[in-house]
Amino acid sequence: MPGILLGETFPNFNADTTIGKINFHEFLGGEWGVLFSHPRDYTPVCTTELGRAVKLAPEFKKRNVRLIALSIDSVADHLVWSKDINSYNCEEPTETLPFPIIADPKRELAIKLGMLDPDEKDNEGMPVTARCVFVIGPDKKMKLSILYPATTGRNFDEILRVVDSLQLTAHHSVATPVDWKPGDRVMVPPNLSEAEARKLFPSGVFTKDLPSGKKYLRYTEQPN
Repeated sequence: MPGILLGETFPNFNADTTIGKINFHEFLGGEWGVLFSHPRDYTPVCTTELGRAVKLAPEFKKRNVRLIALSIDSVADHLVWSKDINSYNCEEPTETLPFPIIADPKRELAIKLGMLDPDEKDNEGMPVTARCVFVIGPDKKMKLSILYPATTGRNFDEILRVVDSLQLTAHHSVATPVDWKPGDRVMVPPNLSEAEARKLFPSGVFTKDLPSGKKYLRYTEQPN
């Protein structure tokens, strides 16, 4: 099955969506993008996921991230389903969401982007799309991919945290440790010498002593 590797240019494509026909790269413009796929419309887990994405849409917008979903059903179905999603959020059941949903009834994009889940099939025995998450940078290159099976809903708070890490580390020579959250200390990468680290991080570098005697666990305050 075709796939896209980290650092590769994300394929461009034209598609029908709930906001009309789009060219994907033009849709992104110079912003970050998060493309996330769904097995199909009117399914319970997908409805909860899209509802959460709607709630978090203002947070993604603050970070100059454009959200776009994909499901194998038609635009007409997407628009009716959007009413259910808004209703799930206890909002007015309109057809409008803060991001578009791509229609992929022939599964052409799902195949091209390696999204199909072979273990989950629809009533016709056709594989449905897995829960893929692709984060694309302003340079149109893939910065992160996460693949969930159709049976497991995503954590959109985690996707937002990942975006924060990607954007921070794209502009500063740091890495984020396990369970990092914005505002926490960050790590100094091993490729920076002690002298370079002192120059780059005037707030100071803390090195944790380890039994090996190696000075590789180095922390500093998160750059602004």
